[in-house]
Amino acid sequence: MGPGKRGLFAAAVAVVCAVTVLGAPGAAFASPAPSPSPTATTDPDLTLPPSEDLEEVRAKLETLYHDAAVATDAYNAAEEAAKEQSAEIVALAKKIVEGQERLAELKDRAGAAARSQYRTGGLPDEAQLMLSEDPTEFLDGAGRVLQGQRATKGLIAEVTRTQEDLEQYSRDASAQWKKLEANRKAKAAAQKKIEKQIAAAEKLESQLEKKEKERLAQLQEQADQQAQTAWLDTGILDEIDGKATAQGKKAIEYATAQIGKPYVWGAEGPDSFDCSGLTSEAWKSAGRSIPRTSQEQWKQLEHVDIKDMRPGDLIIYFDDASHVALYVGDGAIIHAPRPGRTVTLAGAGTMPILAVVRPDA
Repeated sequence: MGPGKRGLFAAAVAVVCAVTVLGAPGAAFASPAPSPSPTATTDPDLTLPPSEDLEEVRAKLETLYHDAAVATDAYNAAEEAAKEQSAEIVALAKKIVEGQERLAELKDRAGAAARSQYRTGGLPDEAQLMLSEDPTEFLDGAGRVLQGQRATKGLIAEVTRTQEDLEQYSRDASAQWKKLEANRKAKAAAQKKIEKQIAAAEKLESQLEKKEKERLAQLQEQADQQAQTAWLDTGILDEIDGKATAQGKKAIEYATAQIGKPYVWGAEGPDSFDCSGLTSEAWKSAGRSIPRTSQEQWKQLEHVDIKDMRPGDLIIYFDDASHVALYVGDGAIIHAPRPGRTVTLAGAGTMPILAVVRPDA
């Protein structure tokens, strides 16, 4: 092997060794730097007001459960992101393994070429060609030299490309790992907040006597009826005359079958649901994959005017898009309200509407 080729071969082998080390799990999945701890939140006021002011209790409970819903959306978003990042890390790991196998194959080819030259006495093809006196042998040898040069260049180029690919896979895997760890921490912080808000609400409710709890339920029902009546009094139903699509009907059938099942934050069936878990699974049953959280459903799905609403559309509630329900027609929705409640049929106007979005636009 000539000095130039010997240098290239040595470089190729060095590249193989370097990338093999680079592709090792320790290098590909470096531990991420710790992220800042979540900011502490103020404890909710659990002071029970006078028994005659149950409306204040109702408002406090509504705030606590609303904050729990916001945290649930954050939890679900972190959970979805973590699933995607885990899948990406697995895919990158497979690519790294395949790249290492490819480098091993290239190394074997380079070693075979070196052994072949050793068997011919160590003379490179060019030297053997110059010593040939037979014109035919000379021409054949010239062709072999050109082929050998092309093969050598191709081998080095492939080694370089494989090295670059492995380096990129390693960087990508490390970045995805850091994102995964960040989302795990975000999910844990959201879970802590959810549990805190729900525990506070349950503690507040536990301080009520049986008659007070019954009266509180009546107050909530009255508030819902008043809100629904006010919404209907706008004449909105006179404008809404859209018909459900075939997919919309399937989504409604699915949601209807879930009525009576408990609300559980973070759940997406089959035995329990949170609000966006219900709507996303309903539309999945209809053959349409939509975002998991109410906020992403609001951001990503097509918005339609309320007057153009049709059964199967989703209604997003509150200014922070923290709740979502499936519109089923005649001014009604099916939704998973909050902890302690079950999937139920309710009036579409019982909560402040932010927007209407359409999964099957």
